[in-house]
Amino acid sequence: MERQRLDKWLWHARLVKARTSAAALVEAGHVRINGVRERSPGHAVKAGDVVTVGLDRSVRVLKVIGFAERRGDAGSARVLYLDLQGRAE
Repeated sequence: MERQRLDKWLWHARLVKARTSAAALVEAGHVRINGVRERSPGHAVKAGDVVTVGLDRSVRVLKVIGFAERRGDAGSARVLYLDLQGRAE
């Protein structure tokens, strides 16, 4: 798999509790891909994309490094992204 829907990836990465919450987050304009605001939950993300998410008065900056077929535990979710917070790239 080299691409995945944005809402599905956010859910698999365990940034939200439900896929519908991920879709609502995107539609509300709280998600950027490579610095560009994305409002379509069906937008495809690929490895190397930088996803910026505004969540609960904080901002997460994540680099997509993998995809999952199914939603797993927190440990398996952490291998889907590299947290860029606090790093200069």
